[in-house]
Order: sequence, then C-alpha cells, then structure tokens
Amino acid sequence: MLADSEGLVNEIVARALTARSWAMTAEEAEHEFLGIALPDMIPRIERRTGPLPPGWAHSLSRDIQAELTRALQPIPGAAESLGLLAARGMAMAVCSNSSRIELRLKLETLGFLRFFGGRVLSFEDVASPKPAPDLYLRAAALCGAAPEHCLVVEDSDAGEAAGRAAGCPVLRVRGHLDPQALAARIGMATKDAVRGALR
Repeated sequence: MLADSEGLVNEIVARALTARSWAMTAEEAEHEFLGIALPDMIPRIERRTGPLPPGWAHSLSRDIQAELTRALQPIPGAAESLGLLAARGMAMAVCSNSSRIELRLKLETLGFLRFFGGRVLSFEDVASPKPAPDLYLRAAALCGAAPEHCLVVEDSDAGEAAGRAAGCPVLRVRGHLDPQALAARIGMATKDAVRGALR
C-alpha cells in the first residue's frame, strides 16, 4: 500500500507466465493475484501451466527485486502520511504478503523503514498469509493495542478480509493516501483514540 509496486510486479509476473504458455497482461495478473502471497500463487499457476521447473519461484522473486530496486516509487501521500502519524506518536506496522527480502527492500528503497520500529511483518512471519488474520493480529500485539483499536489501511480484497477477520476497522484506499483524511479516519476508528495504525 505504501509503494507503487503492483504495476512493476504485475508486468514481471505477466511476462513470466506468458513464457510458460499462460498468456497474460499486467492487468490480468493484477486481477488474478493482487494481494496473494507467492506460495499461494504457485498452485494456481501450476493448475494452468503444469509443474513449474525447480527454482522458478526464486527466479521470479529475483527479477521482481531487481525491478523494485531500479524503479520503485511511493504512492502519492505515503511519505506525508507516515510523517504525520509518526509525529503524533502512532505505533505503526507493515503487514505484507511479500517475502521478507522483498518487503525490506521496498521499505529501504523508499526510506520508510525508520517509521516502523521493527514492526515489519511478511507472510513468512506467520502461519497463514492474508486473507487469514494472522498478520494483523501479530501486528496489533507488536503495537501494544487490541485489534479493535488498530486501523488497517488496505488496497486489496485479501488484505481487507484479513483486517476484518482480525477484528480491526479497515480503511480501503486506491492509489494514494490523503494524510489529513487518514488522520481523521484514525480518530473515528473507535470511540477511544486508536493506539496503533497498521498497514
């Protein structure tokens, strides 16, 4: 949600699957896989293409990481939103269906790692990725807050389902963050002040 990475990733996934005889555009890749962790993508892919060769997923991840390093940009309003919430003393966490390596790369490339105080969670840190609630339950605990006092900000169906399953209020966003609107939404998330803001 903080990074404008989906377009980059979708192009790479589409090319890789087209090469495996599953012709796909970047838009179709987004529709098929948005918010889904790579381990959950593999069975879907193999149902269409047959067994993938050894190392295929690793090669795909390597290509994605190289493109993120080269071209990743934040979504509009992300830096301003993080700065505003940090200035207000909000505990924030990142919850992602990306791998640990890819997630850390995104945050380091954008200069956002400093906002999260080590509360950076990938699908590899929990038993089940989104849409299961595991990531957001873990993040709430790390923020020292009950899930109902944490606002989840999400841009995917899987992420929204995960936040709701965890018992968190969810703000669905598309393509940009409005810092003032986000701060206002956090204030309305519960009758008490929200103690944590989760992505």
